[in-house]
Amino acid sequence: MIKQSLLAALLLTAPAASFAKDETPAADPARLKASVEKLVSFGTRHTLSSATDPKRGIGAARNWGASEFARISKACGGCLKVERVADRFEGPRAPAGAIVENVLAIQKGTGDPAHVIMIAGHIDSRVTDPMNFTDDAPGANDDASGTALVIEAARLLSKQKHRATIVYALLSGEEQGLWGGKLLARHAKEQNWQVAALLNNDIVGGTRGTDGSIVDNRVRVFSEGIRASEDLAAQLARRGIGGEDDGPSRALAKAAIRAGESNPAIGLEVLAVRRPDRFRRGGDHLPSLELGYPAIRFTVGVEDYDHQHQDLRTEGSRKYGDTVDEMDFPYLARVTALNVALAGELADAPPAPASVSIDGAVSSNTTIGWTPVKDATAYRLYWRRADRNDWSDSRVVPSDAPTEVMLPGVVVDDHFFGVSALSADGSESIVTFGGLPPAK
Repeated sequence: MIKQSLLAALLLTAPAASFAKDETPAADPARLKASVEKLVSFGTRHTLSSATDPKRGIGAARNWGASEFARISKACGGCLKVERVADRFEGPRAPAGAIVENVLAIQKGTGDPAHVIMIAGHIDSRVTDPMNFTDDAPGANDDASGTALVIEAARLLSKQKHRATIVYALLSGEEQGLWGGKLLARHAKEQNWQVAALLNNDIVGGTRGTDGSIVDNRVRVFSEGIRASEDLAAQLARRGIGGEDDGPSRALAKAAIRAGESNPAIGLEVLAVRRPDRFRRGGDHLPSLELGYPAIRFTVGVEDYDHQHQDLRTEGSRKYGDTVDEMDFPYLARVTALNVALAGELADAPPAPASVSIDGAVSSNTTIGWTPVKDATAYRLYWRRADRNDWSDSRVVPSDAPTEVMLPGVVVDDHFFGVSALSADGSESIVTFGGLPPAK
């Protein structure tokens, strides 16, 4: 009992696992800039551009991305397995069809390799006309920034071993219909990956808005509340328990906030936007949401629409086009560091509990129960008043204690509850909301 109490006390006071604690080198703005410039040098990376030209087009860009992963793998003793997954897609933006290929680098976990964290960005680009695959489409911020981030994250995270598998993904076909995201989600399902998180990075390297405003201290993280994968019965159950703000993807966004706050040197506020993506827009994380995987999108704090999806041109004094000179690479390095901090913690943590039960109707007390998690050293119980969005109270319970705890004086009608799983070093899973049946 004394040992359990000491463990609980230590875990209760331990900070969340952080980017700095393992002395991982910081993301390098110069490396990120060099990667973006290399991607821009391919002229266009439109999905319908050449797949075979060695210097220009989507094929050359994918080959370069694969070679970067191979170089990183060599530096870590072969810790990355580079794969290329392809399929044919057809749609309004590719009526004759197109082969879409994703380049993946897989860092197999040492403890639970089926438990998977994915970091993604799309490598394709476009100009004003989404069918124009011949003109130059630099795509510096959209989305060479995300591609460079994924490669840099692989370089940093591959320096250490992690309990879970990390998949670094360069996706094609985003601009034609989120096809790379669909291919990635489908591949994850076919491989029976237990995806704990997809971190999608799309437009993450700029700080100037269309109106000239500068936002260099904030990154937006978009997440769904009610799950796209839930059927009507599950949605009604969520409505009945009050869990509209606590789906797994919303919990992942809150974990991103936690990662930012636990690593103040990164210097970024996480603005957790409570919608799946920007207004009437979409990204490669949406297909993963449809399959039930927790997924969020990282995007700059302010966007410059003159430098997205634009033909290269100047009209009067107004310049258009997604070019390198419009980017802020120290900012991109900080967004990269945030991804690394979050992905590293989740990859070192056990999975979240599969389900959390609550009981306490017509009672002054609430009882919380949860499914045990393999390799969890402890669990953190959370609760908050039902009129609040953020967890306000918590308690740590050792893994060898009963998986059911009574909270005296905490009325179930007035509070929401959740449970996360902790590793020995304090790395923490996302929070599983209490009161819902396990997902099918």
